Amino acid sequence: MPPPELTEEPEEEEWLVTYADAITLLMAFFVMLVSFSKIDLPMFEAVMAGIAQEIGMGKDKAVSSTQDVQTAIENATFEMQMEQVVDVYKDEKGIVIEMASTSFFKPGTAEIIPSAIPLIQNWGGLLIQDKFKYFFVNVAGHTDDDPINTPKFPSNWELSAARAAAVIRILEGEKVHPFQLQVTGYGASHPKLPNRDQAGNPIKINQEKNRRIVVHLIQMSKKEKEALDQVLLEERLAREERKRQLDMKARQKAVQDSLGNSGGATNAPQQHTAPAPAPAPAPAPAPAH
Repeated sequence: MPPPELTEEPEEEEWLVTYADAITLLMAFFVMLVSFSKIDLPMFEAVMAGIAQEIGMGKDKAVSSTQDVQTAIENATFEMQMEQVVDVYKDEKGIVIEMASTSFFKPGTAEIIPSAIPLIQNWGGLLIQDKFKYFFVNVAGHTDDDPINTPKFPSNWELSAARAAAVIRILEGEKVHPFQLQVTGYGASHPKLPNRDQAGNPIKINQEKNRRIVVHLIQMSKKEKEALDQVLLEERLAREERKRQLDMKARQKAVQDSLGNSGGATNAPQQHTAPAPAPAPAPAPAPAH
């Protein structure tokens, strides 16, 4: 009697269902984490720089643009010997430049002290460079809680906004594009430290620290960069068109001036005619005999 044929038993694959369910749940879990998370841009760039350096992408590519800007701002501040009144650091949005109002503004005014203007101009010169231009520049003014009531500044809201705008005007004067610039006046609503003690007495040292200007450099998204590039392109084309029209008008004026100076005269030689000879005198009548 021949041996029975050996039949291959099918493999059980029920485990695949459980595995697929587990993978799906893990994916959903991580999607939820990402949706609720808040991206820390400086930390992200630091991690990416470290990874790039480890895999040998080179020193230039390993350094992030925000780190470049922070280093450049710090160097400019140090060269102007104002590092004691300017604090530069990073937060979850980007780079923060904190300026003590007492060292940048005359008391109770939005007038910048002349010795502080070159530093802000230096920052503006950095922010128009190609590698640094893709940043929004949000300038926020802060005051203490001491009330102010003058014809120009009825309250601390106006004073804080005017001080921030004064910084913006200097940056704009250095050709930082208005597309990048933002002004915020917080008045005394966002103090770093308590302005007063529990008895309501002012804490002078805290009030001094609360009077400040905060410049926030926030890196643009890809869409925002494209929008800025489009604005710059349209402005360049408009300038070129204006220049073309001015050149055309200048050429037309030159032609008109040339025709006016010639007076319409021709270059043909002038012909001179000799005067007609005088008629001969009539003969005298013969005497009568």
